[in-house]
Amino acid sequence: MRSNHILNRVLILVLIMFNVGCDQVTKTIVRDRISYHENIPVIDNHLTLTKVENYGAFLSSGDSLPYAIKFILLSLMPLLVLAYGFYFLMIKTNLDRLFITGICFVIGGGIGNLYDRIIHGSVTDFLHIDFVIFQTGIFNVADLSIMAGMCLVLIHLYFKKRPQQLQGE
Repeated sequence: MRSNHILNRVLILVLIMFNVGCDQVTKTIVRDRISYHENIPVIDNHLTLTKVENYGAFLSSGDSLPYAIKFILLSLMPLLVLAYGFYFLMIKTNLDRLFITGICFVIGGGIGNLYDRIIHGSVTDFLHIDFVIFQTGIFNVADLSIMAGMCLVLIHLYFKKRPQQLQGE
């Protein structure tokens, strides 16, 4: 049983590091090979690569805040939340796999963006999707990890509550 516990923790670390690695590899390629504001169509004009630096949070919100407040809100608080999330995954032994996977994706994406913010002073964004009827902002692989992770957590929560609701009917 102890070896199973250790294996689960190693898999959590691998999944988090996989997310961080994918994010950092793609950002390194973009930083090295794409010019700022260059538009490279990948799938017609529906998916394009456009390198920008994001000095704020989601869609550059908080970009103009004073440095001290920006540091607290965009570096210190995320670091504390990510550390707690990691600690939570390491101490809990009876969590659902879908929930664990989702939290690993969120932590991995969060670490990827936090690493950029601390090392580079900004987060490199480069993906843009045009769905014809609406468009996304410019984002990166870490943002994809966070969104996918949150979707997995929400799916887990929905199906976790659903059987209990059916039993009460």
